[in-house]
Amino acid sequence: MIDYENLKKLNQPFFDAFRESFNNTLEGGWYILGNNVAVFEKEFAAYCNTSYCVGLASGLDALSLALKCFDFKPEDEVLVPSNTYIATILSIIQNDLKPVLVEPDIATYNIDPKLIEEKITSRTKAIMVVHLYGKVCDMDPIIHLANKHQLKIIEDCAQAHGAQYKGKKAGNFGDFGAFSFYPTKNLGALGDAGAITTNDAGLSDQIRTLRNYGSRIKYVNELVGYNSRLDEVQAGFLSLKLKHLDDINSHKRKLASYYLQELGSDFVLPKVDPDFFDVYHIFNIRHQRRDQLRDYLLQNGVKTEIHYPVAPHNQEAMKGIIEGEYPISTEIHNTTLSLPISYFHNEEDIVKVTKLLNNF
Repeated sequence: MIDYENLKKLNQPFFDAFRESFNNTLEGGWYILGNNVAVFEKEFAAYCNTSYCVGLASGLDALSLALKCFDFKPEDEVLVPSNTYIATILSIIQNDLKPVLVEPDIATYNIDPKLIEEKITSRTKAIMVVHLYGKVCDMDPIIHLANKHQLKIIEDCAQAHGAQYKGKKAGNFGDFGAFSFYPTKNLGALGDAGAITTNDAGLSDQIRTLRNYGSRIKYVNELVGYNSRLDEVQAGFLSLKLKHLDDINSHKRKLASYYLQELGSDFVLPKVDPDFFDVYHIFNIRHQRRDQLRDYLLQNGVKTEIHYPVAPHNQEAMKGIIEGEYPISTEIHNTTLSLPISYFHNEEDIVKVTKLLNNF
């Protein structure tokens, strides 16, 4: 059986280093906002080529706290792609803001810049772009629109660690870049973890205050804050894996290149463009008989995933919040299939999957 993902196998090369890091943290006796977090924040900011990084408890918190830094009013609008994972939309709702869905480009699955301006109203305050599957959005026209209409840009970089657009890394294009280090990510922790990147010193300081009960000085609370701090243990693990992130991305790009070269014309494959350095957190294909294809692969020893089976506007939780039809999003959600492409997979695995697909 070829697993879609296996976190034990994925992390096995790092086990010895993880044990050493954990023991050092355990024996050091400082477990919240200590040296491990400070070191990782510095290292990850340097990796992303941003001025600042602030470690947080999750990717959702990163998105939510980013929105809290701005003087938005209840029911102000935030534009967001209609095919994103629900967390992106939850961050908007949890800030008493209104999510306004914009359809994606069917070729890239990222928000379609050509469809953004028609959704902008006098209440629109921000664009929350999502670099889905490991491909950065087409940022030049988005930045142009944001400047034209004086909108904030928040990047959901949860799937785009190390991805680039025109030589610039994700997390560098907007006011904030929000990262998740959920265990399956290209840079994954061994539990929930997240971070924000920014090039604005004031915004960085505000996030640091918000994550720690609204406090810069112990027991002195300047803001209505939250408890959203990157854990010392996870920060230590992330620093170790960060040293290997380029190797992880390179490995996934190599596996992706085999799929791209060898899969037949029956499948809609990810778009490749020289302006984009894709890191393939997810390698998705589309097929009109997706469910039958998935069953066939499973019967032949290959596990797959669907990212995501239900479009946000069709979720029970979104009734009365999101209205309208989103046919492009619906088409993607009904036909997309994610193929094995983990750090622990080898070329032999991918050859087998490819042969099965071409024989379907």
